[in-house]
Amino acid sequence: MAEVCRTALVTGGNRGIGYAVATLLHARGHRVIVAARNGAEARTAAERLGGGARGATVDVTDPDAVAKLRAAVGAVDILVNNAGVQLDWGEQPTGVDLALVDRTLEVNLLGAWRMAQTFVPDMVRGAWGRVVNISSGTASFALGLPGACPAYSVSKASLNALTVLLARETEGTGVLVNAINPGLVRSRMRPDAEQSPQQAAEHIVRAATLPDDGPSGVFLRRDALIGW
Repeated sequence: MAEVCRTALVTGGNRGIGYAVATLLHARGHRVIVAARNGAEARTAAERLGGGARGATVDVTDPDAVAKLRAAVGAVDILVNNAGVQLDWGEQPTGVDLALVDRTLEVNLLGAWRMAQTFVPDMVRGAWGRVVNISSGTASFALGLPGACPAYSVSKASLNALTVLLARETEGTGVLVNAINPGLVRSRMRPDAEQSPQQAAEHIVRAATLPDDGPSGVFLRRDALIGW
């Protein structure tokens, strides 16, 4: 059976994992909105994808910018909360600059929360939606929180908590909300990682296009469920 064409919004979609996810969603026939703080880069990325893709400017930390994005693009079916920062590698909880912590939480947690508040109600009204929050193994209590990036770990652990709460709120509505740990991916954050963005995107897109009987409120590592 052919896949139903959906409208997908990918934050931080102008490069790295986000662009790889946008590329794969587009290749599968979905209408893709590539959203990024740098609108010119987002539009260039969308042009590379071709017909059915569009670029959009958004700073997920800015409520007005998110509201303008919703007014410009309308309702979406798939939301991939990929925009994120990692600013405190090598720091310890007692020494990290709390300004870095504040910025990390503003992007990684509140940015995704703001996007969900803006776009999930449309999904509920339409009785279908998929939300994928890009998390991290550094957020897993089951694996053990590392001490080397406290702000990042706390922000992603909080994003996991948000995932569970959103899944609980949308239970039975046709909306599935999950977090995924893509593993170490070669990117501006981790240029030394072995896994390519394209490899990680395969698993993220599967989470973004789950069948109606798929899981919600779970933490995925590739295609397997892992502990919070």
